[in-house]
Amino acid sequence: MTPQDPGVYISPAQMYQEVRSLAQAVGRIESKIDGVLDDTRDIRTDLGDHEQRLRTLERARWPLPTLGALTGVAGAAAGVLALIR
Repeated sequence: MTPQDPGVYISPAQMYQEVRSLAQAVGRIESKIDGVLDDTRDIRTDLGDHEQRLRTLERARWPLPTLGALTGVAGAAAGVLALIR
């Protein structure tokens, strides 16, 4: 018969060191996540600002096609009047 494997012994000091290193890794991950969340808030703020600016530009632009159509109709009417007279 072969002797049984006694197993692996992990001392409390080794366990403590491993737990401390895991806690430090989790702390680094938390700080990175906080940075990403801050960046995301900034992006959402910028997006809202851009949306507002686009809406303002779209509202300011709508009279241009209307003015063009009215000018065309007025020109056509003037042309018709010139032909009639």
